[in-house]
Amino acid sequence: MDILITFIIMVVIGAAIGGMTNSLAIKMLFRPYKPVYIGKWRVPFTPGLIPKRRSEMAVQLGDMVVHHLITPESIQKKLTNSQFKTDIVKWIGESVEPVIESDESIEAWLEKLRIPLTTEVIEKGMENWIDQKYYSFKERYRSRTIESTVPLHWQEKIEDAIPMAADFIAGKGEAYFNSPEGKRKVKIMIDDFLEGRGMLGNMLGMFLGNSSVSEKIQPEIIKFIKHDGTKEILRNLLRKEWEKLKESKWEEVLKNVQDEDVLPSLKSSIIEVVSVDKLMSMDLKDILAPFKQRITDIIVPHVFEMSVMAVSQKIEVIMEKLHLQEVVREQVETFSVQRLEDLVLGITSKELKMITYLGALLGGLIGLIQGAIVLFIA
Repeated sequence: MDILITFIIMVVIGAAIGGMTNSLAIKMLFRPYKPVYIGKWRVPFTPGLIPKRRSEMAVQLGDMVVHHLITPESIQKKLTNSQFKTDIVKWIGESVEPVIESDESIEAWLEKLRIPLTTEVIEKGMENWIDQKYYSFKERYRSRTIESTVPLHWQEKIEDAIPMAADFIAGKGEAYFNSPEGKRKVKIMIDDFLEGRGMLGNMLGMFLGNSSVSEKIQPEIIKFIKHDGTKEILRNLLRKEWEKLKESKWEEVLKNVQDEDVLPSLKSSIIEVVSVDKLMSMDLKDILAPFKQRITDIIVPHVFEMSVMAVSQKIEVIMEKLHLQEVVREQVETFSVQRLEDLVLGITSKELKMITYLGALLGGLIGLIQGAIVLFIA
């Protein structure tokens, strides 16, 4: 009976010592949080292991995160994951829908996005752009001929349009001389002609009468204009003038053109055609709504795919610029020791308890072995 009690006592004492030792060792990982001094003498094993080595642990955690957890390969793998792409594209599509269907004007949205683009700014920019292009054109082409600068297909179109231009001029001439104003002009011209001939003109006018002369000449003028030969003359004349113009240099063509006469009207015409103020006052939905399906189904996935490719190619540089090791180290160093303890224990509490129980078990076995040795010796 005494032997059994001795066995039990030794097992209980061994288990208690083993469990308490492991529990104390676990506690000493974190406790005490700060060094303990007796006078000027620092008590050994204070502070605990983790508080004492927190800076080293922060550095090691930073290295572990960068080299083993958040690596360029792991991020590239995540970015190229099909499910991830589908989810992100869907989320972006849902996010842009309120913008596409917005009742606010373009100018209001630009202001909301802090983009300094107003009607006045855009029009001023257009004017500066027109100035730049106009003077650049003059400087670049002034010593070159029109034939060398105008595209060939434009030249062909102009040459093809010459017969139509000749017919148009002839048609306008015929219409003019058939009009009351044309008839009046013919009569005035005849009067001036007869007056310039002195007595002979007066005698001829008295003999024929001014009205009869103008009435006889006007149909002849119209016949002349309608004649195919006249139109051929016009065509040949226009072709010759066009050939001369093609051989001319731009500086010759533009030498009589004053910049202050051309630029203001050119600017006002372009700005009027573009109608910036009207465009800026339009609701965003009026412009984007017709393209909603295309934006969400084609443009958003395409832009996302291009962004993923760009990021994937530069992921190592991006991670290097982010200095993740430093970020992790700084974050860990800002943690209080108690927070680190709660963090570690929250993750490993079950395992640490098992270590305590294992220590108690080993202590109990050691007590049992000691009891057996004592009994054997005795």
